[in-house]
Amino acid sequence: MRRLDFADHRRELGDNAYIYAVVSRRARGLSIGVNLNPDKACNFDCPYCQVDRTLPGGARAIDLPRLRDELEHLLGLVHRGDLWHTPPFDTADPALRRVADIAFAGDGEPTTPPEFPEAARIVRECRDRLAPGVPVRLLTNATMLHLPRVRAALGDIDEPWCKLDAGTEAYFRLVDGTKFSFERILANLRDTAARRPIVIQSMFMTLDGEGPTEAEVDAWVARLVTIGPREVQVYSVARKPSDPRVGPLPSDRLAHIASRARDAGLVAVVA
Repeated sequence: MRRLDFADHRRELGDNAYIYAVVSRRARGLSIGVNLNPDKACNFDCPYCQVDRTLPGGARAIDLPRLRDELEHLLGLVHRGDLWHTPPFDTADPALRRVADIAFAGDGEPTTPPEFPEAARIVRECRDRLAPGVPVRLLTNATMLHLPRVRAALGDIDEPWCKLDAGTEAYFRLVDGTKFSFERILANLRDTAARRPIVIQSMFMTLDGEGPTEAEVDAWVARLVTIGPREVQVYSVARKPSDPRVGPLPSDRLAHIASRARDAGLVAVVA
């Protein structure tokens, strides 16, 4: 029997194409996921990513009516109180039997598909009708936040949770595996945080047994200070990464990194 816990982040739920559910460490409960990248396309290639891109993905175009139907069905179970009696949700730990959020996440960067703005509107409308009070979150690498269509769609998002895994250009290239402009990402984060509260999510890992240097942590903290997020979540790998060289950073090191952010006046937690 599939058991919902932190180690199980498979994005399959019956015959659904877009809507799934996982138990999330950082959301601290059940996260209803919206996967707008079933084709597995992503503009990052993080070595710690759990997505198996050796297997082919699905269609690139998003079937928005199907997305709505899938979300309405799952939220209907929540609304009627039937969710926790329905497999696999009945296997979740009782302490985690709460719907923590509806989150745009999945197999790539959710803001890249052209359907993202309409999908955000659909999700917000479904939430308002069937799960009022449950926040709609966007887990994003911040690469597209400067685009007018994405910026407008943020009006349907309650909480942007944005990635920042590095403080220097070189380390950014190493841990996020992209040629996208690091300066553009930093500008996007600063601009978005100036408009509304954001959460920064920072993944720290070991690569060939080595974690980030203290100088890299210093640079990361300096970047955070210029951004001014509401909260910083520091974490490491919990599931099998795509690159076998990647390993988890020890908990005491994560605690030290979070403490460095707090020393700079930021709210930071190990998630």
